[in-house]
Amino acid sequence: MEGALTARNKVGIQDFVLLDETTEAAVLDNLKKRFNRDLIYTYIGTLLVSVNPYKELDIYNKKQMDVYMGVNFFELPPHIYALADIAYQTMLTEFNNHFILISGESGAGKTEASKKILQYYAVSCPSSSLLDSVRDRMLVSNPVLEAFGNAKTLKNDNSSRFGKYMDIEFDSQGDAVGGHILSYLLEKSRVVHQNHGERNFHIFYQLVEGAEDNLLRQLGLERNCQNYYYLVQGECANVSSINDRNNWKTVKNALQIIHFDESDTAHLFGIIASVLHLGNVQFESDSKGCATLNNNAELCWVSTLLGVNVHLLHEGLTCRKIEAKTDEVLSPFTVDHAIYARDALAKAIYGRTFTWLVSRINESLENKGPSRKTVIGLLDIYGFEVFYVNSFEQFCINYCNEKLQQLFIQLTLKSEQEEYEAEGIEWEPVQFFNNKIICDLVEEKHRGIISILDEECLRPGEATDLTFLERLEEKMGSHPHFVTHKVADKETRKTLERGDFRLLHYAGEVTYCVVGFLDKNNDLLYRNIKDVMVQSKNAIVRECFSSSEPDSRKRPETVATQFKSSLLRLTEILMAKNAWYIRCLKSNEFKQPGWLDDVLIRHQVKYLGLMEHLRVRRAGFAYRRRYEVFLKRYKPLCPATWPHWRGVPSEGVEVLVTHLGYLPHEYKMGSTKIFIRHPRTLYATEDAYEKCKHDLATRLQAKYKGYKAKGEFKKQKEAATKIETCWRGVQARKERDRRAWAVKVIKKFIKGYMARGEAKNTDNSEYLVFVRQSYLNRLKNNLPKTVLDKTTWLTPPAVMKEASELLRLLHYRLMVRKYVKGITAQRKAQLQMKVITSAIFKGKKESYPQSVAQPFVDTRISEQDINVKVTQMIRNERIKYSVPVVKYDRNGFKPRPRQLILTQTAAYMVEDAKVKQRVLHTSLNGVSVSNLTDCIVVFHINREDNKQKGDLTVECDHLFELLTKLSVIANKQGAIKVVQGSIKTEFQGGKEGAVDFSTGQEPMVYKAKNGHLMVVSTRVRTR
Repeated sequence: MEGALTARNKVGIQDFVLLDETTEAAVLDNLKKRFNRDLIYTYIGTLLVSVNPYKELDIYNKKQMDVYMGVNFFELPPHIYALADIAYQTMLTEFNNHFILISGESGAGKTEASKKILQYYAVSCPSSSLLDSVRDRMLVSNPVLEAFGNAKTLKNDNSSRFGKYMDIEFDSQGDAVGGHILSYLLEKSRVVHQNHGERNFHIFYQLVEGAEDNLLRQLGLERNCQNYYYLVQGECANVSSINDRNNWKTVKNALQIIHFDESDTAHLFGIIASVLHLGNVQFESDSKGCATLNNNAELCWVSTLLGVNVHLLHEGLTCRKIEAKTDEVLSPFTVDHAIYARDALAKAIYGRTFTWLVSRINESLENKGPSRKTVIGLLDIYGFEVFYVNSFEQFCINYCNEKLQQLFIQLTLKSEQEEYEAEGIEWEPVQFFNNKIICDLVEEKHRGIISILDEECLRPGEATDLTFLERLEEKMGSHPHFVTHKVADKETRKTLERGDFRLLHYAGEVTYCVVGFLDKNNDLLYRNIKDVMVQSKNAIVRECFSSSEPDSRKRPETVATQFKSSLLRLTEILMAKNAWYIRCLKSNEFKQPGWLDDVLIRHQVKYLGLMEHLRVRRAGFAYRRRYEVFLKRYKPLCPATWPHWRGVPSEGVEVLVTHLGYLPHEYKMGSTKIFIRHPRTLYATEDAYEKCKHDLATRLQAKYKGYKAKGEFKKQKEAATKIETCWRGVQARKERDRRAWAVKVIKKFIKGYMARGEAKNTDNSEYLVFVRQSYLNRLKNNLPKTVLDKTTWLTPPAVMKEASELLRLLHYRLMVRKYVKGITAQRKAQLQMKVITSAIFKGKKESYPQSVAQPFVDTRISEQDINVKVTQMIRNERIKYSVPVVKYDRNGFKPRPRQLILTQTAAYMVEDAKVKQRVLHTSLNGVSVSNLTDCIVVFHINREDNKQKGDLTVECDHLFELLTKLSVIANKQGAIKVVQGSIKTEFQGGKEGAVDFSTGQEPMVYKAKNGHLMVVSTRVRTR
């Protein structure tokens, strides 16, 4: 309301309660001002008035939702989000149940208002995957119910032809966790008949226009609405503003989200198709006047889709089964009766399927959690209807509106009276039209219109609509709110037909035509047709037509009685909840944007009871606000309360209003609120507040300028001192901060050191980071320089052991890679030879370690140093390696210098120009050396070669090089043996000898007394 006060002179008044005059003209003028500026919402207290603009307005986006979320109701301009939010916040605060009643005539925007509220709760409530799925099912239940329960009428292309009450369940945290829907009075007669310019329910057209070709073939349908009798009576099957194909996709997707499986969906569409086929079943009269079918094809499709026996179905549509004691007799129908039976079956199938659909949606929304839940109900129900011809449906709808108006007035007066009593303010009775007299006229037991209608339906004999009208004239002809042609005065009689009666509703007079009242109230389905439906193989049909139902001999309740009972139950539900209201108005009859029809708006304002509600809200006191809020806003108007009031808020308000000159009759002080009687008093206060704000601003500016000038002078005078002081302070603070930081770091370091052996935690995490950093920095400056350096790698701390090992491996791998990339091909070959040497001698011969550092050469004797004759002699063989050796004779072991030449195929022992011995590589059985430091080599030669004299013993200073070359050239790596003790030799003629090895002070070779060659070598000195 504070927002309304501030904006009152901009575009009308945001709250009708603050109007100077509460006349109908003032209300209409205010509505028109706001509507012309696209302001479609206005308050009457907490009631929201909404005018349908018939165009899209950019006021329903996520940004708008965020603006209104959790904000005081009167703080922002009127909006449907504000009302949805205050209902939600009040529910959370007080943990009780609420409902929002959305009313208005067809086309006023009730369904859209309901959608906007659901969308707001879907966005504003807390979110999770489970809650999102519940919200999705709530939101998509709307297009499903619209498809099956809405239709195009003369006034609205998407008119709800049923009443809907939806409970949204919230848990204690405000999460939307479930829901439940109640439906009221589906207009089943629309299934079989539509007025000119109207359509059947949307789902029929969506199925025909949007279904896939394969599905249509399965259902026996064609993609042409003109082929179906139930779809063409209104002569407007195709409407430019309705996209049936897109809506079909929406409905199919929604059914999946609500957890309809393929079987349920197939059965559901089968039922819809069966109704279309049923409408095409035509009857002819035979010679006896009995009804017969002229085309069995459509009936076969009906029986197939419903899963019933075609013969039994044929019998049920053309005959009535009459039971007489134990006998059953079939009484043939006339054509009119057969058509009635056909239409009754179509209505029953569709009506019960709609009830089943609502039940299935409720199952998908049901929350079975044990926790206590609060609810916000949304009541989207038909508004007051006045057509050129008003029938049974309009009678029920207008009766419903009478009940809701009665409830509305009761709840509004009750809430007002309770607030007055709670605040200790005397309640002043309000004059209003009490429509209880009209409700009693319709629903009173034994005397009301519904009771008389039921009696006439049950009465034996020929009961007709006209006899029903006669009974009404007998029973209530003198009632002030009931008029017929017979009991009316002369002038009124001119406006009434003989089959009409008129009721004077709270919203005005409505004339009803009684034709069809009895049939629509009975809504009977012959028992033998019910029997056929019970046997259906379609799961939905079988569930809708309970097997126990046909056996019951009790006549079912009439439609009016069922509606009256459901309305009473709804009233009980609503009376137990806190009420919020949205009144929807149509701006014009032609859905034209930007045009407000004054006559139409005046009519709606009247029958929606807006003036009654405004009078109730304005009765006594137009404005009431808590003391704290009132004092906070207006305290600048009184010196005693500005800038701060230190006492009790109510006393501060008393002081404030006394200073403002409020007269005693203009206000009352409640226990927690101040009540102000007239808006003009409040406007005067608000105007004074607006003027005071400017005066305060001027005074504040003057004070601030003086203060600023004095401050500038002081700053200039004390500048040097302040700068010096600040500089010292800065330096001192820096030193203090540095020391504090140092203390903190040292403490952390000590704690970390003490907890260094524990798993990483808050105490040692920084210390461990420091340890890692320190180790890595030291390691960076002390990395090994060569691959052979295995000892200088820094010992890591415990926390870095694994990382250190990985780094060591990476570093050595990197050094190896660099080393390998840097060696030449010659060097590579040298190393490969060294690897072979290592494989043969490492760990076996004592002198091997000293040989590792000595490089091998290609040959020890150049070709120029070999005698030419020898070269010519072996010219066919390529010389691979030559080395000087000392050969020991086989007899006497006399040493003789020789040249040992290795070729591709043989080894040559050469003395000057003479080849002393040629040994083929293939004749070489093996090579033996000792494990000591000597240089003796024994070549074991195959004795089967007669040209050979036996094993050959030589001494070579380049033993490792010679044998490595030999192993590569002759491929004899495995034939070289390192022997301990002595080596046996064999000579020509089977003679045997031996070479013995020992260690001594000096190296020497001589013939021992045992006839063996004795080789003495020195020990390798170890450091």
